[in-house]
Amino acid sequence: MSHLPVLFFALVLDRLVGDPDWLWRRFSHPVVLFGLAIGFADRRFNHAGDSPAARRRNGRLAIAGLLVLAALGGWALAGLFDRLGLLGVILEIVVVSVFLAQKSLADHVAAVARALSRDGLAGGRKAVSMIVGRDPEALDEAGVSRAAIESLAENFSDGIVAPALWFAVFGLPGLMAYKMLNTADSMIGHLNDRYRDFGRAAARLDDVANWPASRLSALLIAAGAGIVQGTAAMKRAVLSALTDQGLHRSPNAGWPEAAMAGGLGLALGGPRRYGGERVMEASLNASGRSRAGARDIVSGLAIFRRACDCLAVALLVGVVVSI
Repeated sequence: MSHLPVLFFALVLDRLVGDPDWLWRRFSHPVVLFGLAIGFADRRFNHAGDSPAARRRNGRLAIAGLLVLAALGGWALAGLFDRLGLLGVILEIVVVSVFLAQKSLADHVAAVARALSRDGLAGGRKAVSMIVGRDPEALDEAGVSRAAIESLAENFSDGIVAPALWFAVFGLPGLMAYKMLNTADSMIGHLNDRYRDFGRAAARLDDVANWPASRLSALLIAAGAGIVQGTAAMKRAVLSALTDQGLHRSPNAGWPEAAMAGGLGLALGGPRRYGGERVMEASLNASGRSRAGARDIVSGLAIFRRACDCLAVALLVGVVVSI
């Protein structure tokens, strides 16, 4: 059976329900379990006294083991669901929806816009600190707004499009392995003394795994911008993605962020502070407006939702064609 019908209904379910707080207060989210496994591997195999070469080797072995474990878990679930008939299909839809982030991402970003409008800069800083790692106290209103929009664009790629693609191609084993890898990158894929060597394999594999999704995400954002803002915005989004994506520190995040910058007519990226340290980065769509506010976050959310709609429509077309 094709994975596309399951993925389509999982996207619909995630759009409507998302991650209910009442559920995950009672049970551990699967990503939390992945984090526990990664934390165990970190404690067990990442030793400060080891040489850089040994830490790189241990990191490669650790991420390989974690990916195999996740894929085997997905394979076991897929086998179980296959034996349950229609109930199994419903359960698979629910499981896949858990690993998508449409509603939760939109809710978190919308909270920043509401906080800025209702509580001013202090409220916006507090809300945006929940979704970005940069120093919120260093952000003015425009900085808070741009940070929220950048997070929205980047997480559209690795929180929605990438897991959808990996499930569409490889089913539950592919989805589980991707989510394990993406979680590992967020936990150990850092360029600091502890993880520079041990987390290198996870970070590089995550870059490879997100390569196709980031490019597709830029196209979907451009399509969303066209629906919301018109043809000119769609053209700006495509041009910005093609010309400015390489200015981003990430080989992948620049694609959706540059597309969103062009679609909104904003300059995104630029210098920011992490842990008290100023990081110099180029601006994406530098000719766009540098001033941004809650209205721009709302406009970004509208583009995001239409981009999600385009993804769902593409899946529906795939289902019809495969019949």
